Amino acid sequence: MKKYDVYGIGNALVDTEFEVDDSFFSRHQVEKGVMTLVDDQRQDYLVRAIDSATIKRQSGGSAANTVIAVNQFGGSSFYSCKVANDDYGHFYMDDLRRNGVHTNLNGDELPAGTTGKCLVMVTPDADRTMNTYLGISASLDAGVLREEALAASQYLYLEGYLVTSELGVEAMLTARQMAARHGVRTAITLSDPSIVEFFKPQFEKVIGSGVDMLFCNEEEALTYTDSETLLEAREKLKFVAKNFAITLGKNGATIFDGDTFVDIESFPVQAIDTNGAGDMFAGAFLYAITHGHSYAGAGKMASLAASRVVAKFGPRLEQHQVEEVKNRLAALGRM
Repeated sequence: MKKYDVYGIGNALVDTEFEVDDSFFSRHQVEKGVMTLVDDQRQDYLVRAIDSATIKRQSGGSAANTVIAVNQFGGSSFYSCKVANDDYGHFYMDDLRRNGVHTNLNGDELPAGTTGKCLVMVTPDADRTMNTYLGISASLDAGVLREEALAASQYLYLEGYLVTSELGVEAMLTARQMAARHGVRTAITLSDPSIVEFFKPQFEKVIGSGVDMLFCNEEEALTYTDSETLLEAREKLKFVAKNFAITLGKNGATIFDGDTFVDIESFPVQAIDTNGAGDMFAGAFLYAITHGHSYAGAGKMASLAASRVVAKFGPRLEQHQVEEVKNRLAALGRM
């Protein structure tokens, strides 16, 4: 039995959420609905421009949200990332530990610099727009990897946002080599449509001849495969990943288990904030398949978990929501 269900590698970002309206984006030239990399000055300007109370500040980053979700459901995970020796860095490291996530971070050995920050802007239609200053996370390299922990994991989980830097790509490739040496399966998330559009060659380099599991939404699937329809995209993805999950928003998800496609229903809710929905889906799914459930059962759990996280602010579930999702999964049995 492996020590960790999931070993993640990704950006370490302290998320700060605000509520804004659509006019804010036009006034301040912000592209809605995607993640945009910005510098520290631009991020500070936007924070000053927002006339809204801070909703919540917590450790974030896509893959971090996913491994924390694994732990919330009762699994175990390890997270490799990079933070600086500043207040945000120590906050981030402590938050990972509070959530039971093991990490490469050592508070006595953090480097000088600025920890990455993500400004998450949520509009009344529940869409999330992110402006991210990577800070020291932009220099994340293979030095953050811990092969002993990776070898003791069922899955390596790669955050797609890392393809925006050459060092990130090399870290992902090194992690894949380590995983291959130890028989660890590899999963990757495409992360964001704009990242897929502008960094497709980097994704192709990391994915190589294929991965064991891929997570994406419909727009990312269409963009990565240069497809016009979902049916076309999912056929092409068979040559990219042995198994994959495409989330479809209010239409649920479609899962390929290596043999057949399984359509997963959605759980309709009044969405408030879609930040972290895909991360939660991946975390719940990975937890389920590493604990004896089928891809169909994992898809149902993931869809329910994602529906619960969009009905509240922030990318994490409350404890009573975690228990609800786990109880639903238990009721499904080992399906």
